[in-house]
This record gives sequence, C-alpha cells and structure tokens, in this order.
Amino acid sequence: MKNVRARFKRLAGAVLCSAFLAAVPGYAQETPKLTVGFMATLSGPAAIYGEHMRDGFMLAVNQSNGALGGLETNVLITDDKLDPDYAVEKVTELIEVNGIDVLVGVNFSRVMLAVHDPVVRSRTLFIGTSSGPAPIAGRTCSRYFYSTASQDDQVHETMGRFASLKGYQRVVTIAPDYEAARDALAAFQRHFKGQIARELFPRLGQTDFSGEFAQIDEISPDAIYAFMPSGMGVELVRQFHTSGLKGAIPFLSAKTINGVSLPYLAETAEGLMSASTWAPNLDNPANKRFMREFQRTYGYQPSVYAAQGYDAAKFLHFSLELTGGIKDTETLISAMNAAPFESVRGDFRFNDNQFPIQDFYLVEGVRRTSTLYEMEATARIFDDVGDAYSGSCRM
Repeated sequence: MKNVRARFKRLAGAVLCSAFLAAVPGYAQETPKLTVGFMATLSGPAAIYGEHMRDGFMLAVNQSNGALGGLETNVLITDDKLDPDYAVEKVTELIEVNGIDVLVGVNFSRVMLAVHDPVVRSRTLFIGTSSGPAPIAGRTCSRYFYSTASQDDQVHETMGRFASLKGYQRVVTIAPDYEAARDALAAFQRHFKGQIARELFPRLGQTDFSGEFAQIDEISPDAIYAFMPSGMGVELVRQFHTSGLKGAIPFLSAKTINGVSLPYLAETAEGLMSASTWAPNLDNPANKRFMREFQRTYGYQPSVYAAQGYDAAKFLHFSLELTGGIKDTETLISAMNAAPFESVRGDFRFNDNQFPIQDFYLVEGVRRTSTLYEMEATARIFDDVGDAYSGSCRM
C-alpha cells in the first residue's frame, strides 16, 4: 500500500504542476503530442505475426480518433527484420533521433533480448506485445517495461498441466533443435507429471517429418506435444493429418496452431489442441467489439498477436487518460498499474514484474463455415496465474 500511495502522490504532484504552469500568464504551451515507436518483424516469412500485432495496435489508435489518451498520436512503424543487431540500431534511432515517448511491440525473443536493455537504460517506456523471455520477467526486469503478452513459458506450462489433467502417462515431444525450443519443452515438463517417452528434435527448417512420425507410431504414446512455430508447424500438422496417427494419438501443441497458421491449415487442424491466453469466442464486451471492428477494418480473422497489440494500445490510452494527458515517463508509469484497462482477455492485471496475471485456455481449431476456421477456447486450464519468474524480479 505504501508503494501505491507513493505512486499517487507523484501523479497528483505532476498534475498540479501542469495545471499551475497552464495558469501562469504568458506561459505558452504547445499542444502535446504522443510519438510511439512500433517495432515488429514485418518482412520475410515471419512477417505475418508482426502484421497482426501492428493491425491490432493501429485499430485501437484509430478507435481513439488517432489520439491515445487525448494526445495526437504519431506511430512510427519499424521493421526489425528479425535481426537483433539491426533492431538495436533502429531502436536507438527511434529514441535518439525521433524522440519517441513509448516503444511498443517486438515479436521474437532474440530481438527482444537485444533491444530490451538499451531501451530501459534510456528510461524509455517499453510495452512488449509478444515476446517474454525469462530474464526480462525475472532478474533483468525493469520498471520501464510492461508486457501485454504472457511470459514465454506459460503456454507450454498450460499444456503440461492439461496433459496431466487428462491422465496421460507417456508423451513424445517434438520441437526444432535450438535453445528456445528446448526451453519450451522444459516448461511443458514443469507441470506434466508423467514420463517423456522420447524427445524428437528435427533440424531447424526441416519440412519432412515422416521419420519422426514413424518413431511416434512405434512408441505409441498417450499423446504428442509439439512446439513447432511458423512454416515448420504448418508442415508438421499437415503431415500428421495424413500420417494415420490423427484420431489415434492426441496432438497437443503451443505456438504451432493459432489464428495465424489456421487459415493455411484449415481442416487439418480441426480437433487439435493448443494453449492460449485469448480466443475469438471469449465472452466479454471488449473482445466482442475487437472482433467486430477488426474484421470489418482488415477483412481477416485476428489472432492472439493482434489481440495483444490491441491491448497494448488500449492500456496506453487509458493510462494517459488517467494522467490527464501528461505523457512524461515517470508520471505515466505511476498511473499504469491503476489504469481502468479492460482487456479483450477479460480478467487481467499486472504482476510485480509487470507481466500479466491472467487466465490460460485450452483452444482448438473449429470450422465455422465452409471456408472459415477459428480458434475456440474450450476450457480454462489456469485461472489468474502469474509466471514462474516474478519472484526473482527486483525493481
């Protein structure tokens, strides 16, 4: 409570100071404007994820008539090219040349790990919308960084818990052969109480999984758990559909089947299970408005990445409204934890490390019409849960 009272004292002081200066005769004030740097991967095969995030964010900006929190808002959209070194150059330019007030975005961990420290060292407010590596949620957390996305491990933990709730005893895991994928499988095992029958690590970029499916058929596990992002995941699901294993062995996944990949997977993803913090069918007013206006504006189905981008803009909007349009970083941070923000996910609040405390759902691909497929939340697996790293965050 002491921290909360201190925040509001600082906020009240800033508002009173602003009012005093405005009343001083002859004191000229320019109309304040907000400059937002939005960074995402917007080129190459992974561009679609950044496009969803960007479109979600810009939808909320447009809903506020281009003025988040009442401030005329200029959004500088920047492609990080999925290149950490290039991303650091561009974020430095956004801060030092363009004078951004806030940085938003970043959808891949290796870029986030590169840009996070330079941004927070500059005391620039940073709202992440997709990537949540463990160090940023834990020992290198910063009061200048908030995330509207979950910490990276949590969707994998959700599926580990689901597998245990289903009573699966023997699971084969499959993921690309790189460090972040191994971390994902370790997170799955954090809540899975059974045995890993075998770990399969196809080489990065592999598109033929017949050998892996032959091994799975021989082992005959209770379930498969897959972390296979992007194009590799599309090929894995398509080949699972024709392998003879679909219907015989449950297919569990995270960041493999989602609103981005589903249009390409269509019927091959029907009935396959994944984990998410959001789905189109969540029944709350904010989500209904988001779904209706996103589809009308862009003509396609949003994904969780679009939802997280949208939430970031709404969070910033309501925080600025609480400050009365005062945008300086310290005043804004003082308001952010108290902002009356309604997420498209429903229940949502920030943990001590400024990552969300939220619900996690079992989702699966369903056919809505002859051509429309959608991710549907079918069960809540975790209720109001934070991440495993918040206890090591010291701000």
